[in-house]
Parts: sequence; structure tokens; C-alpha cells
Amino acid sequence: MNILVLGGTGAMGTHLVKLLSENGAKICVTSRKCKNSGDHVKYIQGNAQDISFLKTILQEHWDVIVDFMVYTTTNFKERVPLLLGATSQYVFLSSARVYANSDTPITEESSRLLDVSRDKEFLATDEYSLAKARQEDILNSSEYNNWTIVRPYITYSENRLQLGVLEKEEWLYRALHGRTIVFSEDIMSRMTTLTYGLDVSRGIMAVINNSYALGKVFHITTSEFIKWSEVLNIYLLVLEEYLGYKPKVLLQDLDDFLKSKPAKYQILYDRLFDRQFYSSKIALYVDVANFIKPEAGLIKCLKEFLNNSQFDYINWRLEAKKDRQTKEKTSLNEIQGIKQKIKYLIYRYFIIN
Repeated sequence: MNILVLGGTGAMGTHLVKLLSENGAKICVTSRKCKNSGDHVKYIQGNAQDISFLKTILQEHWDVIVDFMVYTTTNFKERVPLLLGATSQYVFLSSARVYANSDTPITEESSRLLDVSRDKEFLATDEYSLAKARQEDILNSSEYNNWTIVRPYITYSENRLQLGVLEKEEWLYRALHGRTIVFSEDIMSRMTTLTYGLDVSRGIMAVINNSYALGKVFHITTSEFIKWSEVLNIYLLVLEEYLGYKPKVLLQDLDDFLKSKPAKYQILYDRLFDRQFYSSKIALYVDVANFIKPEAGLIKCLKEFLNNSQFDYINWRLEAKKDRQTKEKTSLNEIQGIKQKIKYLIYRYFIIN
């Protein structure tokens, strides 16, 4: 089987590529960074957002294309004929963020925000949850039926550990450098569903080259749910063991929290919802009951990350705002580059909002 994975180097993609290679598939993975290829895995350096690059790799016909890329709706509409025409099965990574709020466990037929929201300001945007829903509609209205839509929810891994809307660079980095974690009091009490990247990848594997999955939608999540307050406590206990002390936490109301994390719609229309999923559809093809429980998975992944901690981009403007709120300071020796140092100083000491 000849498989193209677009952008397969993240929390799900890394695990999926490993599973596919172990299963004997021939895999090509696009990556912006130069990576060494292996026996079954060939890395193609390039930006899959670039339509010229995409056209080049789609000259070959692929048995399956798995697409982890994040597109604007306009760009996706332009690329859909190319993608669907170059494969027998196109697996589109949507998101369970498309769903509206629900008082009962969510199924694939549950209402989407795009279809039920009355917030005109929100609907006028191409915010992630809306963009994914619109792109699903583009697939549904296409002349092809060789697509499968999968909707993961919050996926964690050894290199991705989220806290509400915060990535590890926004909370864990602070904790490891002795500064206060800044989090939302409003999000703390909400229920969420967190699924390990390897388990999500097992679910994706189950629909690949599966004729029954064509033209269908699956969310791939654990059926377990957990409060964000419990997630934070799990992290703090692991960090206390690692650091020898428990990191401090500042809980803020929504208005103050948005000053250091401007993610209004992600918070209002997702993280402030209680999220629980009914996973019987994907359970026809993969044993969801064997998915690792959130507590065990988060402990495992955080401990593995701490053994080899590498952070991505740190937003020093937002870090300066957090330091202002917590009355803390970051040593300029910690900040790389003169421009970033200046940015930190300006937002820490001169710009209030």
C-alpha cells in the first residue's frame, strides 16, 4: 500500500507513521524540516500548504492520502479536486471542535456549531471549528465519495501536553523555570476528553483502506472524561516529584485570562463546554475500551517529556503579560535574540493591556 501523509510529524502523525511502517506500508511524509528516511518511510521536505509543491507530489497516484494540514477554507476548496483525484481514499483530519455544546455524550450526528450558532460575529470568521466544518461540507458536496472524515478531539503525546487552551510552551515552560502557571478559573471546572496520540492513530489505522469508511465521518476519542482541575492536579503532582516542590498556579477570571491568552472563540465555544463522546461508531473497527485512561497517559507522557524536554516557540509578548500579572520577572539571559528581549521588556514594564 502506497500512502502519502501530509504533515505527519505531530502528536498523531508520528504514531500513525510508525504503525503504518510496522504494518508494511510504503509511506511518504511531507515535512518542512529535513528528516532522515527509513526502510518504509520516505520524508519529502517541503511545505504542503504550497500548492505548487502539492501538485508535484500529487502527480503520483496514492492508495491513501492522510491529511493533517490546517487550511483556510478558501485554500482547501482550491486543493480538494487535486487531493481527491490523486487517491483511492482521502482521510481528512477534521476536529471534534466542530460540535456544538451538548448535554448528552456526543455522536457523529450531534449538532455542529456551524449549523446552530447564532453568533454573527463568530460565524463571520474562519475560526478553526468553523473552517473544519466548512471543509467537511466541501467534501460532502464534491463529486467524489472516496473520502473519510475523522474528528479527533484534544490529543496529547510525549511532546504535546495541553492545559485547557494552553500548549506546553505556555504553562509547562513557566513551571520548569520556577514561574507561576497562569490558568482560567472558568475552564477548571469543565469536563473534557483527552486521548493519547497513539490511540487516535490506531483509530485512523482502522479506517485506512477500509471500503466501509468511504463517505463516512468518525470521531476518534476515548469515552473517558475528566475535569481540567484533575488534569492540572496530575501535572502538578508529577512536577512536584520532578522539581522537589509544587509549582504555583494563578487562577484568573475569563477577562484577565484572555489578556495573556487571546483565544476567545476557542474558549467560549469549546473549552467552556463539557465534552464527552459516545464512540460506538469507531468501536466497530478498533477496541476503544483498550485506549489508555487519561490519568495514566498524561503521567506517562509528562514523565517522558521531562526526560528529554524540548520546547517550541515561546511567545515572549504573552509571557511578559503573565509575568506582569504574577509580579514575576524573566531573566533576559533566558530570552534568545535582542528583538525578543526588547519585546519582553516593553510588554512587561510599559504596555499594560
